[in-house]
This record gives sequence, C-alpha cells and structure tokens, in this order.
Amino acid sequence: MSATTPLRRALAALATLALLLLAGCGYGSRAADRGTAQAVGRAPLTDGLDCVRIGYFANVTHATALVAHRKGFLQEELGGTRARYAVFNAGPSEIEALNAGSIDIGWIGPSPAINGYAKSGGTSLRIIGGSASGGVRLVVDPKKIRTLADVEGRRIATPQLGNTQDVAFLHWATAQGWSIDPMTGKGDVTVVRSDNKVTPNAFRAGTVDGAWVPEPTASKLVAEGGKVLLDEASLWPGGRFTTTHIIVSQTFLKKHPKAVEAVLRASVATNRWIKAHPEQAKAAANEQIARDAGKALPAEVLDPAWASLEVTDDPLAATLAAQADHAVRAGLLQRPDLRGIYDLTLLNKVLTAEGGSPVDDAGLGVRR
Repeated sequence: MSATTPLRRALAALATLALLLLAGCGYGSRAADRGTAQAVGRAPLTDGLDCVRIGYFANVTHATALVAHRKGFLQEELGGTRARYAVFNAGPSEIEALNAGSIDIGWIGPSPAINGYAKSGGTSLRIIGGSASGGVRLVVDPKKIRTLADVEGRRIATPQLGNTQDVAFLHWATAQGWSIDPMTGKGDVTVVRSDNKVTPNAFRAGTVDGAWVPEPTASKLVAEGGKVLLDEASLWPGGRFTTTHIIVSQTFLKKHPKAVEAVLRASVATNRWIKAHPEQAKAAANEQIARDAGKALPAEVLDPAWASLEVTDDPLAATLAAQADHAVRAGLLQRPDLRGIYDLTLLNKVLTAEGGSPVDDAGLGVRR
C-alpha cells in the first residue's frame, strides 16, 4: 500500500464532507448573509431545525418569495432556524430538488406541481398556499399579427414542453379550432419551445412571431416592439387563475409542521405588506432579482409586469383542476388523480388567526 493512501483517503473524506455541508444547512460565505447569521444565532430554533431550504424563481411571478427573502419576512418567522434559498430556472428541476431532499419548500407554477404529484402517485408533495394570479400574456409582432385569427400559421413561443404556459396556449389554440401536435408543436400553428431567457432574442430576430409567456418575459417582448394581443386573465372567471403557489415535501410537512406554519405566516405577512406598499414591494422584488439573476429589470419592463400580477394567499384550487384538465385535453397528460394534492390546514390556521377567511381546496384536499 502506498504511504500516501491514508492522506488521499483523508482528503477525499474532507471533500465529501464539504459537499454534504453545501447540500445541507450551512451558513454560506456571502458578506450580505453575515448579519442574518448573527441574528439567527441569537434566536430559538423552529421545530429544532438548523435551516429550512426554500426554492423559487427570480421571476416577477414569484413576487412573494422575492420580497419575503429581500425584506426578511421568512427569516423573521423562522427565528433561529436559517432560511436557506435556492433559485431555479425551471419547474422540473425544482421538483427534482424537492424529491431529492435538496429543498423542503418551494414557490412553483401549477403544471410542474401537477406533474410531480401525478408521477409520484400522490406521495411527493402537497400544495400548501397560494402566491400569485395572472402575469401571463400573448405578445406578438404587430407587423405580422393584428388579430387573434392571424395567429394561425405563425410561430409562437412557449417556455417549455408541458409547462404551465405551454398547456395554456395549446388549450386556447385548440379552442380556436386549430390542430397542433402537442409533442412536436407542429400544426396549424407552430409552437416553439424556447427558454424565457432567449425568447426576446428570438422575437427580435424574427424567428418567432409571438410568445405566450409569463412576466417579466411578456413585458420584455413589449419593450422590443411587441403588442399584447391577449391577457390570459381574460380567459378565466373573475380574471383570476393560479400562476404560482407554494409546495412542500410531504415528508417535511409531516416531520416539521411548525416550520411549515412559520413559512406560511411569512408568506401571508409578505402578501399583506406588498398590497399595502406596492411601490416599495416592487423595488424590493427587483433588488432580489438583481441579486439572484445578476441584473435588475428596467422600469419599462418591471412596471407593466408588476401591474399585471396579483399576489394572493388563496391557491385558487379550482383553477388548478381546470389547468390539469387542459393538459389532458391537449394530449400532454394522462388524467391524474389529484385528490390530496392540497393541504391547506396550516394556511387556514394562519388566516383565521389573523381574522381572515379560510380558503377552499376545491375538493382536492388531503383527507384525515
């Protein structure tokens, strides 16, 4: 045996330990986190946890998470338990992280939650609260498309095969009488699955004629000369539909309900603060976007994006059921059994404690 073998083994063990610490609840090394770490060290732990790992997107449609992070609402409610954040670009990767135990709670869109729940046979997650309604629009090149009928024969971008906006566009297009293969995107309209980061470039280059996208991508396209042809809110009763909600690992919910309740208290408090201080909240969200994505949104993008969105504690469960039905009709999903996808017990506890009204799970709640 080589004399260096024990040393190599020791170094390998240290490297493995470092990776485990990074995946766990360490405090990290960013200077901006030092004050938080000191405050955390002086407060009692919530549910005995060193940290709660929270996922979200650096998108305007995740306004609750952005503001709660930036203004410290989540950390305040968790006390001595560190709020540790992970920023995602796509729903499937966030679901994978939740399933792998890399995060405990996340803000996410409806389609990834539906798919994750269905694929796990109803064992992976629960939806525990609402976050946002609206913020999705069809933006087109006005030189090529002037009316809704003009969409036929054009190339329209959606963010990802089977994602929330992809399902919505396919459902709408089918309602117009157009035929589109849901997997290839080919048909009377060509659906181009394009990451939201590159869609504005494709629109500028003319390789797509429009896009059915969430904010802030929709407003970025408008800034590039696009025109809003349709706001998805106009297709829903009362103009409200779930865009973003809060999910939790079922294992984490069962083991740590006090921590989950703390996150929900923070979410409710954040939404209340956003409604009371819309301009300050918009600025806070943009500051967090700049931190997470490396660049703040310009006013011509941020302002209309923010105005198109409504923060809400209500997960609008009936609209989730409708969105699942849309995915089935579009041929993207076999009919899922969504019974038990919601557990709004802790949310309703928080709401009623503050004098509010409980919200409904549309018959899709867990039965005890």
